[in-house]
Amino acid sequence: MEKVTTASIREMKGRGERIVMISTYDHLTAKMVDEAGVDIILVGDSLANVILGHQDTLSVTMDEMIHHTKAVSRAAKRALVVGDMPFMSYQASAEDAIKNAGRFLKEGRAQAVKVEGGRGVMKKVEAIVQSGIPVMGHLGLTPQWVHQFGGLKVRGKTAAAARAILEDAKMLEQAGVFSLVLECVPWQLAKFITEKLEIPTIGCGAGFHCDGQVLVLHDIVGLTGTTPKFVKRYADIGGTMRKAIKDFRNDVKTGKFPTLEHSYEMPASEVKELARARKRKRRG
Repeated sequence: MEKVTTASIREMKGRGERIVMISTYDHLTAKMVDEAGVDIILVGDSLANVILGHQDTLSVTMDEMIHHTKAVSRAAKRALVVGDMPFMSYQASAEDAIKNAGRFLKEGRAQAVKVEGGRGVMKKVEAIVQSGIPVMGHLGLTPQWVHQFGGLKVRGKTAAAARAILEDAKMLEQAGVFSLVLECVPWQLAKFITEKLEIPTIGCGAGFHCDGQVLVLHDIVGLTGTTPKFVKRYADIGGTMRKAIKDFRNDVKTGKFPTLEHSYEMPASEVKELARARKRKRRG
């Protein structure tokens, strides 16, 4: 089983082979994703919302991201593991960017990092790449910029906004990113960017013309609540889990669980010996 690399991801675009990326955050689910043949596992900063219960992605820390990236990396035998750089882990300085990106590779055992933003973080992206750390870019709806954009909205809906995103995409390619996530942009813009760039694009609510697609595992299997328009659910694991939990609760409350089937047993001779020992103790 050959390990997927940043080079092989770029080669997939040249062959016209679609790239599959899934976001997940723990060893158990990462093992399932890897065994299914997914090309890239993203340990997304959506860890904040999906696993840790925050309202947005801004609260998750580097230590939390590294902790979960370690778990995923131990499971991924084939897939390329990408660590998502959290808010303020790279924005302040190129030095911070290099140091924190390096932690994902050195401690988290990821093979690349993902950085949100365009021209505003370009120098940091260049610094990370020049330090020998592969970078995946991310344009369009960038959740870490939620307060600057005034909410989680589709980006690039006007010609002027689309041109700005296209310019940022070209700049990121020149800075050395090996691939680019396009989140919540019109499919026409995603098609145009995909055709203009030599690096692969990975869509998340960006239509079918991208070179690949990414979704959060918990969304596609029904473990989360309301999902965005661009998510397709492939199972209702959440519904199955909720029923199982209720059934367990009811069985315990009514005495249906556990039964002898779920209990361990002593040999009859040992039970008798225990009873005799108890009688002797009482007499003494």
